[in-house]
Amino acid sequence: MPQIDELVLEPPFNVTRASHVVLNVRDLNASRHFYTELVGLVVSDEDDSAVYLRGLEERGHHSLVLRKSSEATCVCIGMRVRNEDDIYKAQDYFAEQGKTATLADVPYQGLTLRVRDNVGVPLEFCASMEPRERMLKQYQHYRGASAQRLDHYQLQVSDVRQTWGFYQALGFRVSEYTYSNISEMQHLWGVWLQRKGNPHDIVFTQGPGPRLHHFAYTLPDSNDMIRACDVAGALGYAPSLERGPGRHGISGALFTYFRDPDGHRIELFNTHYQHIDLEPALGWDLADPKRADQWGLPAQNKWFTEATSFTDSVLTQPEIRVDPPTLERFLALANDG
Repeated sequence: MPQIDELVLEPPFNVTRASHVVLNVRDLNASRHFYTELVGLVVSDEDDSAVYLRGLEERGHHSLVLRKSSEATCVCIGMRVRNEDDIYKAQDYFAEQGKTATLADVPYQGLTLRVRDNVGVPLEFCASMEPRERMLKQYQHYRGASAQRLDHYQLQVSDVRQTWGFYQALGFRVSEYTYSNISEMQHLWGVWLQRKGNPHDIVFTQGPGPRLHHFAYTLPDSNDMIRACDVAGALGYAPSLERGPGRHGISGALFTYFRDPDGHRIELFNTHYQHIDLEPALGWDLADPKRADQWGLPAQNKWFTEATSFTDSVLTQPEIRVDPPTLERFLALANDG
């Protein structure tokens, strides 16, 4: 198995960043309202079956697609590649690995390749999207949290080390990681992986999986985070605020998390750092309270147990049980004291 600081500097094809996420939602109008009025995304196109949204900073047609469905699942997550040659290189690479990778005609996207990773996560690799106007300086259209761009995904998987091996071979680098000491051995509990030069494009933590834990959009500044909370209260979304505002130890980001009308989790954040130069990854003990929260209380148990299933993926339980620090455990210890 690869080591944390082992790098693949010449990967088989060039992934540049996290690109887009496709969600199944039960009530398209309710979800549209949540993502435009609270999150502040812009509608690029829509019909009776789907809504295509983008952040104010984004030039590409969409970073979030909502599809009307009877189930609330994640259809796929997307990665952008440099150009069409990388799509064909990716197809050849996955064929050599014995994986089924198919070219697909996807609305508003250029050449697109679909494949599942080694734990069953459905992926789309695309080389381009139909362009739309960048709304960055169209301040009259800023609403809610004024979300700027899709930044990363966090997924739960049953075996973090196994999953990381798939992405490490594609040139993803570990910026930070979390371990748990079990029987005097370090058990890898989470990895933060990046391609675009900040701490993460995709994160894997241990849990029943594969499942989408959350996807994240950047905000202009911390005032927009407070505004998001105020708007949530004004629009009746206060119960949807699950965690925060707070500051992570890993990545150093200011954050807040909401659940949409179907329970899909979205993070709104800012102020993480660059991770461009070749440097050792930073390790965190899962038991260190500053790993997840530099101040404030730990996350509730549902933070670790609830996530969005992928369509047609088989859920696998971890072989090694690890009990992360939760708010419920913290309060129980406080009451015992």
